[in-house]
Amino acid sequence: MISVFLVDDHELVRAGIRRILEDIKGIKVAGEAQCGEDAVRWCRGNAVDIVLMDMNMPGIGGLEATRKILRYTPGAAGYLSKGAAPQYVINALRSVHAGQCYIASDIAQQMALSQLEPQTETPFSCLSERELQIMLMITKGKKVNEISEQLNLSPKTVNSYRYRMFSKLNISGDVELTHLAIRHGLFNAETLLSSE
Repeated sequence: MISVFLVDDHELVRAGIRRILEDIKGIKVAGEAQCGEDAVRWCRGNAVDIVLMDMNMPGIGGLEATRKILRYTPGAAGYLSKGAAPQYVINALRSVHAGQCYIASDIAQQMALSQLEPQTETPFSCLSERELQIMLMITKGKKVNEISEQLNLSPKTVNSYRYRMFSKLNISGDVELTHLAIRHGLFNAETLLSSE
């Protein structure tokens, strides 16, 4: 049974998602919150498999709330747009629960296009495809060992890519990398999933 915690500032959205999930065998809604602060508090005191988090909320917002939750519960992550069909949501939940990353195709396409279009030039344009892939995994909270396992690379190779990225982007660590990604719109997805 996959337990899911819903976080969205719109009660109607939560009710709709809850209704979809309640009809699926093997998935149950364990609780709900309407803001990031409440989500962090709830997750500190309760065990849940997946947090389904709205990215754009008042207060600390979904991304920051997820980062706080991931500090004490390691996890995979995925991104969906709110327009995703119910079956995509269910597939995403199952993928994340299995420890895989899930990025909806429309969001992956937006990310890829943002790297190709000259009018949306970003600092990340200087990164190779592999560096960009690792950068996205780092900004989603993945640790070096998780990245090396998922990409079938040694931790030493992953670290080499990290330090090369840091040098190219003129930054000194993962936190700065994440802030840079946020500033340049690589986190424009509306919904974030994180597996505890």
